[in-house]
Amino acid sequence: MAARYGSAKFDYHNHSHLTMPLNSAPKASSYRVAALYKFVTLDDLASLQESLLKVCKQNDIVGTILLAHEGINGTISGSKKGIDSVVSWLVSHQEFDQLDVKYSWAEESPFYRMKVRLKKEIVTLGVDEVDAANNAGTYVDPSDWNDLISQSDVVVVDTRNDYEVAIGTFKNAQNPHTSSFRELPDWVDNVLEAKPDTKVAMFCTGGIRCEKSTALLKSRGFDQVYHLKGGILKYLETVPEENSLWEGDCFVFDNRVSVKHGLELGDYDMCHACRMPINEAEMADKRYVPGVSCPHCHETQNARQRARFQERQKQMDLAKQRNEMHIAADIASAKSQKLAEKDVQRQRSKITKS
Repeated sequence: MAARYGSAKFDYHNHSHLTMPLNSAPKASSYRVAALYKFVTLDDLASLQESLLKVCKQNDIVGTILLAHEGINGTISGSKKGIDSVVSWLVSHQEFDQLDVKYSWAEESPFYRMKVRLKKEIVTLGVDEVDAANNAGTYVDPSDWNDLISQSDVVVVDTRNDYEVAIGTFKNAQNPHTSSFRELPDWVDNVLEAKPDTKVAMFCTGGIRCEKSTALLKSRGFDQVYHLKGGILKYLETVPEENSLWEGDCFVFDNRVSVKHGLELGDYDMCHACRMPINEAEMADKRYVPGVSCPHCHETQNARQRARFQERQKQMDLAKQRNEMHIAADIASAKSQKLAEKDVQRQRSKITKS
């Protein structure tokens, strides 16, 4: 990479392509949340990782950012000033001058710490020949999305996982019933009912998975492939609810769990045993035990898993009583937490495939 990832000055407020904050005024104590990504060829990842982590910590930012040779992907949270500083630092480098950024607000911090990780892919598809940076489909602005997906000859595909689709999706969208993004190529090759000249419109939460999905379809010979620019989040932010074709909530990968139109907080909580979104009725179910089980995972747990989840919840409750911010990775020991996380992954996989 030609650029050096050191300090740089940049006029953030004149960078017009960046998404501006929501019209609704946040509370003084609110946290600004920025979901960002860009497919771009990156080199010198270790240098970028070190510099980016330093900038985030200097601005009291928490969250996770993934870096790979194919680009950058992450969600971070902090003060408005802190978030603006980090985004300004990123877009001051040529590689990120068209960074896709979407903003929202949260009354509590959705994250506990800051991590910048190096990965093989910023969103794992597992297909080497897919080149999202240079061979993705055609962007469709949220304002034009309704017209596209309302056409009778357009196949609409939700590229998200089954547990996400379950709480909300676009009307008449196909659900591939995947438990991970890695399963999408197999669904495209064996299940998708569309010819190479069929118009295919794909969407996802923030735009990154559907962008890579369109590159997958193009590598498979599809010609007319489109994806929702900015994803569901940008659609819910900009399209009035009375004109919307979206049905339900949108699952998000942080402590908010789900959002609705206007990116307001949604109606779902999360089972911290299996990480499935759950509503009020499911929380009232006798099988729901906070941090331990819910109607989705109660029948699939074994005694060892239940014991781990009970211990994790106990440590979280004790930390709360001490008015400490409890990070799940610090309970008992790092080893036991990794085992618990593996159990969670297995639980979710079982549920989505059942």
